[in-house]
Amino acid sequence: MSALLSVDDISKRFRGLVAVDRLSFQVDQGDIFAVIGPNGAGKTTLFNMIAGVFSPDGGTIVLSGERINDLSPDRICRRGVGRTFQIVRPFPALSVEDNVIVAALLHRHLVPDARAHAGEVLRQLDLYDKRAQRASGLTLPDRKRLELARALATDPKLLLLDEVMAGLRPTETDRMVSILKELNRSRGLTILLIEHVMRAVMALAARVLVMHHGAAIAEGAPDQVVRDRAVIESYLGAETV
Repeated sequence: MSALLSVDDISKRFRGLVAVDRLSFQVDQGDIFAVIGPNGAGKTTLFNMIAGVFSPDGGTIVLSGERINDLSPDRICRRGVGRTFQIVRPFPALSVEDNVIVAALLHRHLVPDARAHAGEVLRQLDLYDKRAQRASGLTLPDRKRLELARALATDPKLLLLDEVMAGLRPTETDRMVSILKELNRSRGLTILLIEHVMRAVMALAARVLVMHHGAAIAEGAPDQVVRDRAVIESYLGAETV
């Protein structure tokens, strides 16, 4: 299986702080790959570099054989990187449908085409019946799924999910896990997720990268990583194993 995303020796400093320290990994086409680690480990900075918000101070990021780490976020999005954010911020005064249409217009320049695509996405995420509702009136689980819908509407081949399970109850987490599994299966969508909810990580990810102080301290299958002594000491704690 070929790598869709290759991250090679990237680093990022903010004055004296090393946020990401010579990090390397690959995400294969069609894979679900998780990045875990304590708060402040550099996970969101990593996502910001992949998505074009920050340029790495060193190293390269390659998507489908093309170096993307000097491109702007909109150009990276057009090349197939969709993203959600930790704090969901839909356009509150717009309807659920219009929020998704805005994203669908990235590749569909006619509003009827964008509306049709938005409808397909909303059906996949069980939001179609709420399409006329204002985004400001949604519950947290629905806002999370709307955030996912907006990212999917840009037709990504790589989807970056930044703590999409945060704040969800176990039943809501399980529902989101089922949705992501189906998107991966039916679309062949490659997913790279940051997540603290280990219930979701263990259910979804084929491989896991663990970051601590900006560097990788472990990488492998989930059942192997959670037994790694360095991971237990720096992040999970002995009581979780």
